[in-house]
Amino acid sequence: MIKIYNTLSQKKEEFKPIEPGKVRMYVCGMTVYDYCHLGHARVLVAFDVITRYLRHRGYDVHYVRNITDIDDKILRRADENGEVYSDLTERMIKAMHEDEARLGVLSPTEEPCATDYINEIVAMIHKLVASGHAYAADNGDVYFSVESYPDYGKLSKKKLEDLVAGARVDVQEAKRSPADFVLWKAAKPGEVSWESPWGDGRPGWHIECSAMSNHCLGETFDIHGGGPDLLFPHHENEIAQSECANGHTFVNTWMHAGAIRVNKEKMSKSLGNFFTIREIFEKYAPEVVRYFLVSSHYRSQVDYSEENLAEAGHTLARFYHALRGLVPAKDVAKTGHDRQFAEAMDDDFNTAGAIAVLHAVVNEINQYRRDADDQRAAESAAVLVRLGRILGLLQQDPEAFFQADTGGELSTEDIEAMIRARAEARQQKDFAEADRIRDELADNGIILDDSREGTSWRRG
Repeated sequence: MIKIYNTLSQKKEEFKPIEPGKVRMYVCGMTVYDYCHLGHARVLVAFDVITRYLRHRGYDVHYVRNITDIDDKILRRADENGEVYSDLTERMIKAMHEDEARLGVLSPTEEPCATDYINEIVAMIHKLVASGHAYAADNGDVYFSVESYPDYGKLSKKKLEDLVAGARVDVQEAKRSPADFVLWKAAKPGEVSWESPWGDGRPGWHIECSAMSNHCLGETFDIHGGGPDLLFPHHENEIAQSECANGHTFVNTWMHAGAIRVNKEKMSKSLGNFFTIREIFEKYAPEVVRYFLVSSHYRSQVDYSEENLAEAGHTLARFYHALRGLVPAKDVAKTGHDRQFAEAMDDDFNTAGAIAVLHAVVNEINQYRRDADDQRAAESAAVLVRLGRILGLLQQDPEAFFQADTGGELSTEDIEAMIRARAEARQQKDFAEADRIRDELADNGIILDDSREGTSWRRG
């Protein structure tokens, strides 16, 4: 029995999909005007693990993650760059796919782009206008009437009267109420636009997701997820417009990943502590970044720091060190570790508890190796790799992990040439030269491990 914390009810609930054995899940994806940052990585990895585990448990998961490829930020950035907006979005989508591939994130079942669903968006807005839940304003925009939906605020637990009292309306807006939000934006001169019954324009952000999820997954589906900043107003508005358009429940289970903090402060460009995934990859291997994100529960707040990333690297190295030189046994039956792992993951995808099980397996492998019990060590190695796969971890050859080029001054070829020179110096009993080479390698973060089989190396 899987239990999931539902943001809507604010409690853990037994997960019962609408259609037995099948899961329909929608996660809000990127607005592609810039490179993905660490907060995006958190969401990408969190729902990748959730998808992997649901499939491991036998569910047929239809995972939809959208792309917002038209909005104010995109148009503004394209204008700043002096390029066509679609050239910008195409480049950023390509970069996003490169980043997620390096993080080990599997592709979603569908990845709809907003500009491919203009007809569906217009149709949903038309439905809302016809039923009195939306209205065309004098300025050419179309707004959703929040007061027409009595349950507004049920996800965020915000009260409409408080929102209206604290809201400010721009003098250029033609809203009936400060809480109303835009569904269709009238085009400005020279701006990209599409035809609609209300004039040329483009969709508002919130309606995009309702139309795309409705088309890909149906009017009611199992899980809707996203980052913590989307709960309000984006997801609240999705519920309102979707349930008014369709007349019934939009989503059964709402899931939100935790926020990213940098050295205990909120990550933001204004504080100068804003990191793209690509910038982090310049210093840390992608699997280390993934391990760092997976090692915390998806709902918890994660504190990014150099120390925490370094610690993640050391821990992952310990796991791979346990696998080094072992060939995992085949067809190993499930063990108590599998049961403990499942218990942790069934409890709202508790990856922190699942990681604790991996540590226990590593301890077991190391003990078998000390006892020279190669067969049991190989069997435990198979368990470690099997459970790691569910989290998207430990699928590399250990040597590839240890020797991955992270942009240091010495290339793999340089290191191996120096190791050969050291071996020759030792053979000629020139131990001073051998020590000098070892020290030079150590100064460059290269650790040598001498054994009867020869010398292996890893980046420290």
